[in-house]
Amino acid sequence: MSVAEPLVQIGLLGEAVDSAPVAVLVAAVTCRYVAVNQYARELFGYARDEFDRLRVVDVGVGPDVEAHYQRFVEERFASGTSEVRRKDGTTFRFHFRAGQTSIVGLPYYVSVGWPAE
Repeated sequence: MSVAEPLVQIGLLGEAVDSAPVAVLVAAVTCRYVAVNQYARELFGYARDEFDRLRVVDVGVGPDVEAHYQRFVEERFASGTSEVRRKDGTTFRFHFRAGQTSIVGLPYYVSVGWPAE
């Protein structure tokens, strides 16, 4: 196996995730989004640079969003349906599955989701 092959695989995976037909959101332990794919940006109505300034509590609806996120950080896995808010203020139900991953030894939290219909 050549050195380029793993790099090609990483590049292909990155392209596939960015254009995936589900929302992929990555947040840090601080609750701040650090990466989101194209579908998530379109679904929530934010540009990439706008999402970079958002926290999970900025799109989650309800008084206990931060507590739910902290419980997820402690348990390292969550799934369910949440009420979320778009940039224009409209809300919708969002099915998700989320889990912890590690990048360069630091924990990150990846959520994959889609609108509940």
